[in-house]
Amino acid sequence: MRAYQGARQQTTPVWFMRQAGRSLPEYRELRVGTRMLDACLNPELASEITLQPVRRHGVDAAIFFSDIVIPLRLAGVDVDIVAGKGPVLGKPIRTAADVAELTSIDPASLDATVFAPIAEAVRRTVTELETIGAGDTPLIGFAGAPFTLAAYLVEGGPSKDHIRARTLMHADPAAWAALMDWTADVTGAFLRAQVLAGASAAQLFDSWAGALSLDDYEQYAAPASARALTHVRDLAYPVAAAGVRSVPIVHFGVGTGELLTAMHDVGADVVGIDYRIPLDEASRRLGHTVPVQGNIDPAILDAPWPVLEAHVLDVLERGKSAPSHVLNLGHGVPPETDPAVLTRLVEFVHGI
Repeated sequence: MRAYQGARQQTTPVWFMRQAGRSLPEYRELRVGTRMLDACLNPELASEITLQPVRRHGVDAAIFFSDIVIPLRLAGVDVDIVAGKGPVLGKPIRTAADVAELTSIDPASLDATVFAPIAEAVRRTVTELETIGAGDTPLIGFAGAPFTLAAYLVEGGPSKDHIRARTLMHADPAAWAALMDWTADVTGAFLRAQVLAGASAAQLFDSWAGALSLDDYEQYAAPASARALTHVRDLAYPVAAAGVRSVPIVHFGVGTGELLTAMHDVGADVVGIDYRIPLDEASRRLGHTVPVQGNIDPAILDAPWPVLEAHVLDVLERGKSAPSHVLNLGHGVPPETDPAVLTRLVEFVHGI
């Protein structure tokens, strides 16, 4: 949390996106017979899965186990996670009439009662984290950015180019704006529920923002991301001898090297950097004034250890150009990753 606030730490903190699940045998065993979204909405399961990598790897933060489409599911949208494919919508949102039907669901209806399973899972996790190690491991909440959610809604599932979503934003700007406002409020409420229940930081995850030009991002996506973050921007917590401190916000996107400044300007404190751009260049584009997170190439996790070690040292060195740096992957942990490599990597970083 201090690194997120811009204070460089003697030891660079490290955690991994998608560290909860996928590569862990204990996760796969726990998930047998339970569908992904059902697991996310089971407080006991979601909490246990969140805690597994903290126990195994000794990472410096837990990331809440959930999925970006959970708030859509809770709003009544017909969506499911299909193995090997990802989120799939029962009815894509392709026209102004479709948007009107979807947005007739009032985001305000997603109240504490609806988010009760999420809040309970967060509370369970925070309580358990106080008993692990030194008891100072924070929980990071996360939610999908409005553009990424809107892209799934319009495409009906994963897409390589998100052309239907990009077409809608230009063909019917009014319908697009209504869709983005709705996704911003739905995903913002999801993130707020996690922070109110005890998460110490919030990460907005824009998987598909890299499909946009800078102009399109600034005009058609950034305002909604800023709107989503207003749901947590006002939240703070007491700090000993320091009054109160704002809950730090991390903004991460894939393939977003050209969008970094705009992504910071929506209200983020920290910008996550993927593996496609050197960390020092990313920091330069951010004016060397913004804390950064990233940017180990996930592909190198399966390389020989000396190759991975050299890569990590290079990332750490380049990260010195920013006020502070939280080491992470430039995307999520690949499912086939050997968990022992991640444990060794954490130990290596902590030993520097």
